[in-house]
Amino acid sequence: MTNVPAASRALLILRTLAKAGAPMPAAAIATRVGIPRSSTYHLLTAMQESGFVMHFPEDERWGLGVGAFELGSAYLRHDPLERQARPLLTRLVRETETKLPAVAQLGILQGAELLYLVREVPHRPVTLVTEVGVRLPAHLTASGRAILAGLESAQVRATFANNKSFVDRTGLGPRNLRELTALLREESAVGFSAEDGFITEGYSSIAVAAKNHLGLPVAAIALTLRQRKDSKAINPSIQVRVRAADRLNVVKVAATQAAPAPVAPEAAQENK
Repeated sequence: MTNVPAASRALLILRTLAKAGAPMPAAAIATRVGIPRSSTYHLLTAMQESGFVMHFPEDERWGLGVGAFELGSAYLRHDPLERQARPLLTRLVRETETKLPAVAQLGILQGAELLYLVREVPHRPVTLVTEVGVRLPAHLTASGRAILAGLESAQVRATFANNKSFVDRTGLGPRNLRELTALLREESAVGFSAEDGFITEGYSSIAVAAKNHLGLPVAAIALTLRQRKDSKAINPSIQVRVRAADRLNVVKVAATQAAPAPVAPEAAQENK
């Protein structure tokens, strides 16, 4: 029973970090939990080795690790999130299938991968690789980046700590942390993420993050559709890729302007 106090303190640290919503200094964690700093450092080190917390040396802060996220994801898979999301996915598919048949999906982040939990298809099937239970590189999926865009930059850096995380499928998409960070910044500004052939050639996806009561992303909802080949085809990711410097500024001008006053005949004669 000697480990019970330590286990209780570890759980308090996890709960504190979860409520904070962002990485914290060890001293602040110790104060919030009410335990000595030395004990806090020992617990954080042990929890880091188990993957439940992450240390960000450049910021001298600690945050939740992949292990903690997997526990939360396991709970979500056991029903609540799926039960709430399925009616919404069904409605999205039914409202779009007459003009633009698309597959609606719910996914969660697990490390550097996106795990698909729920999938709704139109009456006219669309063949995809994203079946329920499939994991795909998060940086290539619209859903993965929709979640990543809502995380602290330190968490993104820790998740993609080396270039091995940047798996390539079709030769498209961010290839390193610098490119991913730039893309996440653009997508965060527009409020959604999109990909065009990053996962499967000929298919595009648009996704938005589903957030909890603290405003933190816990999942993402995406629509995936086959690209049209006619003249009306629109690439949904074009909006995301437009840089701020390339956008047009709309300036209001008067619809009509007053005509110049007519010159009097006498004045015209004098000017000759």
